[in-house]
Amino acid sequence: MKRVSKKPLRQKQKPGNVRIIAGQWRGRKLPVADTDGLRPTTDRNKETLFNWLMADLHDAQCLDVFAGSGGLGFEALSRYAGHCTFVEYDRAVAEQLSKNVSVLHANAKVIQSDALKALPTLGQRFDIIFIDPPFNKNLAPPALQLILQHGLVNPDGVIYVEQEINAAPLPTDPRLVQIKEKRLAQVQYQLLRYQASTDEG
Repeated sequence: MKRVSKKPLRQKQKPGNVRIIAGQWRGRKLPVADTDGLRPTTDRNKETLFNWLMADLHDAQCLDVFAGSGGLGFEALSRYAGHCTFVEYDRAVAEQLSKNVSVLHANAKVIQSDALKALPTLGQRFDIIFIDPPFNKNLAPPALQLILQHGLVNPDGVIYVEQEINAAPLPTDPRLVQIKEKRLAQVQYQLLRYQASTDEG
């Protein structure tokens, strides 16, 4: 879920849709609900992220927290992730996500809920988790804490976190190792690998 930023217009998505940039649905544009503050992830940021994830995507079980346009989850599915669970609070946005899942015949489900309430109820583990919350609401740290607390990431799984540049620090955990990081003028994003015993839990 993106907020307005001062980036060149050529990097922005046209309002009202999100474009899948690679994989089986390459070039496909998906409608996005008209909601204040919602901006699809730029192609440039997605390209960087999915270059990072290249070795982890095939058949991966994904969780797109604060899903918004669903751009991250749908991009993962297009690149042959096995399944994606989208969690989105806004009802209209969640309904549009469900329509896009149906149109693509994607192996995915949409949960319309407050993410911090939904996370403890999921009851499964994921290989890739996207945490990309609305800015200036301090949602990434508690979301990450709940993911760890409830064992939602598989051993050797990865967690992507995107926040505004001056966001509160993420909780530290010896099982989390930062493997990638990028900082821009307004945004910071990082990829964490969960290094835990395969018999954990």
